[in-house]
Amino acid sequence: MMKRSRARDKFSSACFPRLLAVVLACFAVFSSGCRRRPAPPKGYAAFVVNNQSSTLAEVDLSKFRVRATVPVAARPERVLVRPQRKELWVVSASGEISVVEFPGLRVVRNLRIGEGACDLAFSSHGRRAFILAPAKGQIVFIDPENYRETTRVNLGTPLTDLALTPDGNTLVASSRATDRLFFVKADDQKVLGSVKVGKAPGPMVILPNSSKVFVCDTEEEAISAADLTSRQLLSNIEIGIRPGPMVLKPDGGELFIFEYEGTSMVIVDADQDDVEQNYPAGHKPVAGVFQQNPLVLYIANAGDGSVMALDVQNRTLLAAVHIGIEPRALALTPDERFLLVADASASTLAVLQTNPATLLTAFPVGAGPVDVVVPGWLVDSSDK
Repeated sequence: MMKRSRARDKFSSACFPRLLAVVLACFAVFSSGCRRRPAPPKGYAAFVVNNQSSTLAEVDLSKFRVRATVPVAARPERVLVRPQRKELWVVSASGEISVVEFPGLRVVRNLRIGEGACDLAFSSHGRRAFILAPAKGQIVFIDPENYRETTRVNLGTPLTDLALTPDGNTLVASSRATDRLFFVKADDQKVLGSVKVGKAPGPMVILPNSSKVFVCDTEEEAISAADLTSRQLLSNIEIGIRPGPMVLKPDGGELFIFEYEGTSMVIVDADQDDVEQNYPAGHKPVAGVFQQNPLVLYIANAGDGSVMALDVQNRTLLAAVHIGIEPRALALTPDERFLLVADASASTLAVLQTNPATLLTAFPVGAGPVDVVVPGWLVDSSDK
């Protein structure tokens, strides 16, 4: 017994310092990791549209929790911030726009547009708004100051998508029924003309200098480019995939087109209208957002529950982060330190830190979140 006791004492005295050193080293690593975890983005709030519960949720980004929820029109799909105002405009498939004030987070007006209303756009000063009534073939002009419709421009054919040029001068509407783009002056509602493009044109992007519009030809493996001044077709670009959503690099130099129901994207030189590269993506890429410093493209893949981070300059994959089930929408905080991901099937909002992309947390926000926005406003204590 004495021998075993001495042996045990010898073992303890020899191993305890090493064990203590290991524990302290692990604690140091853990503490270091905790110190590296970024502080939450105090001062900002996120707003999430929940399609199935027909609500708008306000998320406190300093605590990563839902602060308040307000009912909006049925089947909401998009939320936009009105420029120069603390207002959120929620567009619903039921045909209504719910105008929500902040910080009160209450609906101040419901504007009835028509079934399937989509693609709300604001002028840069926020004093004019435009929305598509697609089934009726109309562009609806709205006075946001008085929350009222002022007029409708009837283009005589069902419409698909709407875009406003960055200079605020021209509205462009696509029509799958006629394979055309229509051009309308934003200030006096004058129809300027139309141009025939590829088959079943849909989503569009416009260059920052308002010179050119690109449109997805959704029923062929191509996109079209049209000149906005002459309103003439410039090119029909074969891209080898059926085009889905498109995102434009902030400087307007390159266009990233996601494959509809596929696993790749095509990168197009937006100046020369040439295909540069076919690049692998996740399954069903549905949304993308650019971080500008450093230049990173984040891609939400609805088919495999992941978010990819792509170094745009070097064309290298920085990270592929599994965040849930069906990520549908992305938004960066104004300081670009955090990426928010609305997961429609999990009914959660995931929060990733950027540089490098790492999942921090995910929490419930409502049933079926499909869009998220983080305004540039700083929320002061009196707003909480």
